[in-house]
Amino acid sequence: MDLVIGIAVLALILVRQMQVRPVRASFRLPLILAIIGVIELYQFFQHNQHHNTGVVFAALAGSLALAAIFGAIRALTVRVWINAGQALRQGTWLTAVLWIVSLGVHLGYDYLVDGKGPQSGLGTASLTLYFAVTYTIQRLILQAKAQRIAASPHQDISDPGSRTSSW
Repeated sequence: MDLVIGIAVLALILVRQMQVRPVRASFRLPLILAIIGVIELYQFFQHNQHHNTGVVFAALAGSLALAAIFGAIRALTVRVWINAGQALRQGTWLTAVLWIVSLGVHLGYDYLVDGKGPQSGLGTASLTLYFAVTYTIQRLILQAKAQRIAASPHQDISDPGSRTSSW
């Protein structure tokens, strides 16, 4: 069930990433994802109480570190520009590919760490929390880009291709 929720969340994120949207300071979606993710992890740990070892928590920390790295990398592929004084952003095809690769890396990491061992299922149980972390890091970087672009001269550019997100 956790995997189905995770794939539905990924589909929602992908649709939103490919649309032209304002760069906002709101963290409502990442917060909702984090709450759902913590609940899913809590349920995982309740069903696997005898396996709550340091190895499980180290695997979780490693996975969330990967989430942060992918969020930072993906942020570099998102176009950010200013139009009529408003910061806008839109993901590219590479952004979408990196979201999918990120999902594969998360689940692959889980399997490699201990796919059939005591923390088996940790990857699917932590998927929504993984999305919350990776999305938050991406959003923070995009906000910083938007502020940098807004502070630069000639910032009012309506063509998203003319002012990309490269640093």
